[in-house]
Amino acid sequence: MAVIPSRVYDRLLAGLKRFQPILSAAKSRDAGEADTSTIVKDMLSEVFGYDKYTEITSEFMIKGTYCDLAVKLDGKLRLLVEVKAIGLDLKDAHTKQAVDYAANQGVEWVILTNGAVWRVYRVFFGQPISQEMIFECDLLSLNPKNRAQAESLFLLAREGQSKSVLHDYHARMQAMSRHCLGALILDDVVLDVIRRELRRLSPDIRIDREELRSVLELEVLKREVTEGEKAEEARRKIAKSQARALRVRSKPEEEGTPARADAAVASEGHPADS
Repeated sequence: MAVIPSRVYDRLLAGLKRFQPILSAAKSRDAGEADTSTIVKDMLSEVFGYDKYTEITSEFMIKGTYCDLAVKLDGKLRLLVEVKAIGLDLKDAHTKQAVDYAANQGVEWVILTNGAVWRVYRVFFGQPISQEMIFECDLLSLNPKNRAQAESLFLLAREGQSKSVLHDYHARMQAMSRHCLGALILDDVVLDVIRRELRRLSPDIRIDREELRSVLELEVLKREVTEGEKAEEARRKIAKSQARALRVRSKPEEEGTPARADAAVASEGHPADS
């Protein structure tokens, strides 16, 4: 996550301490959606730093109806906020209307909140439109003395939006996902590294790449890691990354400039199949 300016961290911490009792009281009296929305709007301003009068609106109309709250920065719509009553348990289905709004306006981020729990969703403009929850926090359970927990609120802050921390956070999530790691483990390059290390352990043993891949798929990795749409998407991303790296390495040769010795070094570490 990006470095958080001390003044922003102080505001997030002070805001958390101020609104925790307010949220607890609202939950105790089972406040309705309208009252919860008022609290959320105050929090967007006082905790997360958006200007209450120029950047937060409850009058943003999409397809003839109004969304609960919308956040604009520099005149551009950045966030749609779907608010539910504080006593209501949040469900992914609650985002449907907000996601439809977001898709209509080309907005990537939707927040679903009941004041206490805040969820951030990334909207994907495919066919069909879909969403993925990338972050969730319960403000009533956050410990203000735990800096890491307080810093997580930076993902929702205005300053975080300016630095695109949600995009960076989501990219990190994808890179560290089990599907991406599983696809990397089964990639030819990594398999050859494992084969090399196994040969060092047992010099007389020759292990075929496909044999090793089969063992990893059937006995080491779980099926849900290597199968399905997300696993296939991870493999496509890795293939694109490798193709991009290959183009970069081959460019000096095309221009008549000696290429780096990366390929030679790599080949030394990848024994031929036997």
